[in-house]
Amino acid sequence: MRKEDVYTIDDIYALPDGERAELIDGKIYYMAPSSRTHQRISSKLHLLIANYIDSKDGKCEVLAAPFAVFLNEDDVNYVEPDISVICDLSKLDEKGCHGAPDWIVDPEKQMVMVYGFEKDIVEQYKFGEPVPAAIYDGFTIKVE
Repeated sequence: MRKEDVYTIDDIYALPDGERAELIDGKIYYMAPSSRTHQRISSKLHLLIANYIDSKDGKCEVLAAPFAVFLNEDDVNYVEPDISVICDLSKLDEKGCHGAPDWIVDPEKQMVMVYGFEKDIVEQYKFGEPVPAAIYDGFTIKVE
């Protein structure tokens, strides 16, 4: 029986320029370019979230893909969420975020996926529904 290859973050950094992938438990998942609709929605969400945090003098950073998130201290997990919200700024350096962001948002077909790492939850919302942002009480976003 052939042992399955285990890839590391070094393999991600060795990809040709312009080729993007995520690394989950040592397995590479190549990423196709986003559609125009996906980019439009991601941009709108990024702007709404960042403006809200700024309006509250918040200290969280809102970062858009491609932005590296190293989920664990190992070298076999690396992701690029569409939008990452990081409130513990000590997790950030020039390479990316080391540890789970407080909140990530991934627009999918006909819905927005929200991952809350603190509570270990995944929630789905349809376009047009208000999406509560758990990092700030009373803050919701709505994508039409």
